[in-house]
Amino acid sequence: MKIAIGSDKSGFSAKEAIKAYLTESGADFEDLGTVDLNEVHPYYQVADTVAPLVQNGTFDRAVLICGTGAGMCVVSNKYKGVYAVACEGVYSAKMARAINNASILCMGGWIVGPEMAVEMVKTFLATDWCQDLEDWRAANMHKFAKQVSAIEDKIYDK
Repeated sequence: MKIAIGSDKSGFSAKEAIKAYLTESGADFEDLGTVDLNEVHPYYQVADTVAPLVQNGTFDRAVLICGTGAGMCVVSNKYKGVYAVACEGVYSAKMARAINNASILCMGGWIVGPEMAVEMVKTFLATDWCQDLEDWRAANMHKFAKQVSAIEDKIYDK
């Protein structure tokens, strides 16, 4: 799995902790900004760099960190087929994957400490779509995914 990671200034320390974990675990990842606090990129620029690379398959998943996670999430979700979710804990990170098939985990550096951020990333990356769901719920998730795709087609194919 190829992973992109990025942050603005507010998410920088959490991003650095996540990078240390990803390096230690041997993950295939790339830091797409901010890489130096002397040259800070705003949340919308980082998300606008990462989301299209998830959309086109260059990266399988991504982790984006800004102040609250909301800004990164809003921008990332502008891209068809990209599902970004702002999470504040391990459970929401797991369910974002299991239920929503999220491809981008967004979080807030003002909300989540570096240790919690690492735990959230571990869970997000280790969870598959429909993992641990009852059969009936997994079947519904597959139906819902088709309906969401149809909504996207209606919006983006205008």
